[in-house]
Amino acid sequence: MNLSAAQAQSSANISYNVSFPEAQAHYAEIEMHVTGLKQNTLDLKMPVWTPGSYLVREFAKNIEAFSANINGQTVASPKINKNTWRVNTKGKAAVTIKYRVYANENSVRTSYLDVSHAFLSTSGIFVYPANMLHAPSTITIVPYKNWDKVSTSLEMVNNNPFVRHSPNFDILFDSPIEVGNQDIFGFDVNGVKYEVCMYGGGNYDKERLKKDMHAIIEQEAAVFGENPNKHYTFIVHNHLRGGGGIEHLSSTVLGASRDAYGSEKGYQSFLGLVAHEHFHLWNVKRLRPIVLGPFDYDNENYTTNLWIAEGFTEYYQEIAVRRTNLYSPENYLDQIANEFNILENLPGKNVQTVAESSFDAWIKGYRPNENSNNTTISYYTKGAIIGMMLDLEIINNSNQKYHLDDVMKYMYNTYYKTQKRGYTDAEFKKGFEMFAGKKLDDFYKKYVNGLDPVDYNKYLGYAGYKINDELADNNDAALGITTGTTAAKKIIVTGVIRGTAGYIDGINVGDEITAIDGNPVTDAANLIAGKKPGDKIEVAVSRDGQAITLPVTLLKSNRVKYKIVSLDNPTPQQLAVRKKWLSL
Repeated sequence: MNLSAAQAQSSANISYNVSFPEAQAHYAEIEMHVTGLKQNTLDLKMPVWTPGSYLVREFAKNIEAFSANINGQTVASPKINKNTWRVNTKGKAAVTIKYRVYANENSVRTSYLDVSHAFLSTSGIFVYPANMLHAPSTITIVPYKNWDKVSTSLEMVNNNPFVRHSPNFDILFDSPIEVGNQDIFGFDVNGVKYEVCMYGGGNYDKERLKKDMHAIIEQEAAVFGENPNKHYTFIVHNHLRGGGGIEHLSSTVLGASRDAYGSEKGYQSFLGLVAHEHFHLWNVKRLRPIVLGPFDYDNENYTTNLWIAEGFTEYYQEIAVRRTNLYSPENYLDQIANEFNILENLPGKNVQTVAESSFDAWIKGYRPNENSNNTTISYYTKGAIIGMMLDLEIINNSNQKYHLDDVMKYMYNTYYKTQKRGYTDAEFKKGFEMFAGKKLDDFYKKYVNGLDPVDYNKYLGYAGYKINDELADNNDAALGITTGTTAAKKIIVTGVIRGTAGYIDGINVGDEITAIDGNPVTDAANLIAGKKPGDKIEVAVSRDGQAITLPVTLLKSNRVKYKIVSLDNPTPQQLAVRKKWLSL
């Protein structure tokens, strides 16, 4: 849809002008016009977080020079709490607001601008009138110097790329904007227009990306039976070292390393990121936990279901690429085994359930510290593993009639399309049970709300596979610490793993390791070279400027390195499950 200026104005009483007169200093200037007011005061709010990134980031901290003007006269606009300004509108129908935003946090989820481009993560750019999240708005971009392109999923007004319209603030806050001279290419997938916007250069091959992204998108749409978008925008920030992504309703922002496209590992990693964030346009942006929309932009929005919203998306990012044959079956199994290894080498797997990991994302997941590996897990990782387990359970129990896709499509149609709301934990459990043909109370008790070790061989066995631990026969000694080296070549302890020799015998994060058995330490990689489990050593450290010697008894390394291998003689039933699972 392309709106005329008249249509946009008739449906909106809020407009913004965004300019960058001091781009070199990372500032955007916002001028907001609000008309049609019928009150004496107007509260304007800035969101404290951005959907998809479960952390209160306090975006109001970046606002300065906030002022309000009515009929050419400045009116009072005091700040009444951390993210709200109260404007004395005196019963007037129109008010103009001006403020500046400092944008110098370079990530996919926060705004950043300089003389080369502006990335506007809209929840941290635009204030909105309290209780008017439903209101439409028009955004006019005034580009800096020679910038000539705007990339966003927001609709143009009068075919002007620098004037955009949003039907409401939920959509505005879910529609990031890239402004500059980005490299843009596109393609169609079954009538949906896709635009890929590359900032920062890179050794990418456009034609190869078009072909492979097209294939991934087709596979993901097939899971749900439709693509609800008319157009979709990939905003890709290519840096020296980049990564991460964040999903939006009809777009995504990806971080990438500009020179990584040239290696097969780097290229496949990027395709996995594309698959992950694009799958979110269904899973979480539309098929969502009930608390994740309508959003509360002032507070945390708690759910125990991020293991589905993010973990299943992690699972599908690999299985979707596998279905395109861009991954071989062996490559895919290695990807899954890597998820096993990440989880099993975390002591936190014995402390935090995946439901707790989801709920505590706000205070733990996005705020890791030196002890996080001992106390937490990732709902991405364990959620992906649970996705695999349930997929195999459903395929096996239904004699290959159903798989996890059927659950996802059923939930999407039932709750997003028909009931037009999010799902509860119990409702998704019921969906799993419907296609698995069995109650999953015990499964949830063990793996979702409990800490039982994952029975990998049971679920892989449905498809005629098992796990082998490639480190099972190792008898290596381990100190159980991670270290970093300072510019002055000092070796500093950065982590201590629960249950290891270093943990038991009192090595602390922050300790500088100076000597082992009286020998000065110069190489962090060989602290205990030649030592065996049971050996007693003396570790000299400097702690807060004081020399301390710690007697340590080395233990056997408890790390695992799983690989998925085929059973010697898989049955016809196992081979049939395997064929359905891996799209052979």
